[in-house]
Amino acid sequence: MCAKQRHNYKNLKIWKLGLEITNDISDILLNFPKHERYDLSSQISRCSVSMPSNIAEGSSRTDKSFKYYLDISLGSSFELGTQLLVANYRKYINNEELKK
Repeated sequence: MCAKQRHNYKNLKIWKLGLEITNDISDILLNFPKHERYDLSSQISRCSVSMPSNIAEGSSRTDKSFKYYLDISLGSSFELGTQLLVANYRKYINNEELKK
């Protein structure tokens, strides 16, 4: 019986992009006000890390399960987008950082 082929997440472009986003977010969060450390900035950090993490975790599963983890990752990206809009509204990031 042949073992099922799994995805190698390190070769996936979407995982690499997620990792880049996570690193960019980390740099942006350095400039957030200290009072946001345990609120908005923490939530932004967690969901940005969640994106590539769910892709990596799902890559060890069956294709059906992998699709589920990709959906979770996509949801985290939507959450991140909303949180960045809040940060922009509060003037923690400018329009250029928001577009990036």
